Amino acid sequence: MKKLLICLLVLLLACSAFAFAEEELTDVTVILDYVPNTNHTGMYVALAKGWYEEEGLNVEIIEPTEGATATLIAVGRGDFGISYQEEVTMALTSEDPLPIRAIAAVIQHNTSGFATWVGKDITSPADFENKTYSCWGGPGEEAVIKSVMTEAGADFDTLNIVISDGSGFSALEGDVDIMWFYEAWDNIKCELAGFDINYMPVRDLDERLDYYTPLLITSVDMIENNPETVRKFLAATSRGYVYAIENPDECAEILGSYVPDYDMELLYRSQNYLADKYMEDVDRWGEMSDEVWDRYTNFLVDYGVIDEPIAASDCYTNEFLPEA
Repeated sequence: MKKLLICLLVLLLACSAFAFAEEELTDVTVILDYVPNTNHTGMYVALAKGWYEEEGLNVEIIEPTEGATATLIAVGRGDFGISYQEEVTMALTSEDPLPIRAIAAVIQHNTSGFATWVGKDITSPADFENKTYSCWGGPGEEAVIKSVMTEAGADFDTLNIVISDGSGFSALEGDVDIMWFYEAWDNIKCELAGFDINYMPVRDLDERLDYYTPLLITSVDMIENNPETVRKFLAATSRGYVYAIENPDECAEILGSYVPDYDMELLYRSQNYLADKYMEDVDRWGEMSDEVWDRYTNFLVDYGVIDEPIAASDCYTNEFLPEA
């Protein structure tokens, strides 16, 4: 009987310890910018490997259901979010600035650009006159295409701009002539489908357009009142992205386990492409610089998108990134 009581006591203590450990986890919500994709792999890796739990965090990753991610983070609907430098800059320079900050760059360089179908022989912004551009409605998008057309000597006013209907690259064979593509996703989709495109990286058209996209954001409230949660989240997230750099195929499969309807060949190719991009030209994942922020801010001022420049230090911080 004594042994039985001891066993029951040990079991009770173990269960209590487990329950206590469960209670100790801090709930954290991450809001994506769109549906899950390889830009987000590091977070899914950290989730699958239990690295968030090791940091005492119970992380849930969700898609945005209503409104822009930056707005949702600012009003406390989520703790961290995936955004872009253009969205953050616009949010901070609006009449009613949002209390958000960028805390990590997911990718170091802008891997996006303009795409056209080879059958239409549109190979430069100089060829954009009297063509139709399918836009996705991002902040500063019109300024970008206007700037590259102007630089190429083309008349922006002749461009017909329509809202994307989500039909994908096949629209380029029809009434749409130009779309904004992301190399790690759209370009690879075209390759897999045997759909030939002309591609113009925006970073090659104007160096000021080599900005951070995507990046991670949080609220000023989180930074001021829960700095350790921010630090712990980035510790596990950074670990996930570094692991994705070193193990792209395995991490493509991890992401695929969360999105089983996705084409695995797309995930493999995309993940291997991004493995070289997550930390390109830096020694620490997530690192950001004033130079990149200032360049893009000055671009927005030059094209009248914002009235006054904003200090880079008011837009981002590297404070919570783990040491290299």
